[in-house]
Amino acid sequence: MAGTSIDHAFTAKSPLGRSSDPTYAGALSFMRRKYSKNVKGADAVVWGIPFDAAVTNRPGARFGPQAIRRAAAIFDSDPQYPFNRDLFEQLAVIDYGDCLLDVGNHQKTPGTIEREAARILKTGAFLVSLGGDHFVTLPLLRAHAALHGPLALVQFDAHQDTWHDDGRRIDHGSFVGRAVKEGIVDPDRSIQVGIRTHAPADFGIRILYAHEIEEMRAVDIANAIAERTAGRKTYVTFDIDCLDPAFAPGTGTPVAGGPSSAKVLSVLRQMAQVDIVGADVVEVAPAYDHADITAIAAATVAMHYLGLAAERKARETG
Repeated sequence: MAGTSIDHAFTAKSPLGRSSDPTYAGALSFMRRKYSKNVKGADAVVWGIPFDAAVTNRPGARFGPQAIRRAAAIFDSDPQYPFNRDLFEQLAVIDYGDCLLDVGNHQKTPGTIEREAARILKTGAFLVSLGGDHFVTLPLLRAHAALHGPLALVQFDAHQDTWHDDGRRIDHGSFVGRAVKEGIVDPDRSIQVGIRTHAPADFGIRILYAHEIEEMRAVDIANAIAERTAGRKTYVTFDIDCLDPAFAPGTGTPVAGGPSSAKVLSVLRQMAQVDIVGADVVEVAPAYDHADITAIAAATVAMHYLGLAAERKARETG
C-alpha cells in the first residue's frame, strides 16, 4: 500500500499522474482526475452539462454526467487500452465539475453553456463535455467556432438532428440544422455516422447510414471521416444512441439496427488524422440503463478522446 492514496479527485497535487483508488471506492471524478475550477496548466478539461429539457422522448440525460463519471472508475491505473499508455503521464487533465443551469429558465441555458465553455477554451485546453441531451452541443459549437471559425462536424448518431427550427427552439432534434444556418458548421466538411432515421433535410452533410457502415471496415469509416473533414478544425459529437440498443439501452430515443460499441470505438481509435479541437458524448439516460452498459460505453468514448489527445501531445513534444 506504500505510495497509494484514496479520493484522488480531491487529494491529487497535480493534473498529471495516474490514481491508485480502488475501482469500488473513492471520489468519482472522470477517470479520477482532480476536481478543479483552475484550468491553468491543463491540457484537457472534462466538464459535465446536466441538461435534458430539450428531449422529445424519454427524459433523464441530466443524470448522464454522474453516470459516466461512475462508469469511468472502471479505468484503473494500468495503461489504457487500446492506447497502451498512461494517458496522464504527459497529458494534464482536470475534471471541471458541472455547468450550473437555471432549471426555471431554459432560455438562459444556451448562453450559460457557451460562456462557460468559452472561458475554458480561452486557456487553450481541449474540452471534453459530458451531456446532457444533444441540444447542449449547439452552444458548445458556438464557443468552439468563435475560437476556430466554422467547424467540420463529425456526428455519431442514429438521428440527423436537422428537423425544423425557428431559431429559438430548445430542441435536441434540430440543433445541427441551426448550426449550419448560423455558419458555425461547414456542411461540406461534415459527416454523420450511423444514421438510421430520416429527416426532411440534410443541409449537404454527408451521411453514412447504419446499413452502410455495417458493411464497411472500421478503417474505411475512419478514412471517410478524414477525407470529408479534409484537415479542417473538427468537432466530434457522439450521441450514445448511435450504438445499437443492445450496447446502449440507457438513452432517450433508442433505435434498433446500429453498430456495436467495438466497431465504433475502433473507428475512434483510427481518427488520429482528424484535427479534433473539441468533443462530447451525450444522451446517456441511466434510468433506462442496465448494469451500466450505456454509461461504460460513453465513458470509453470519452476516454478515447483523451487517448487521442495524449498521443497528439506525445507526437508534438517528441
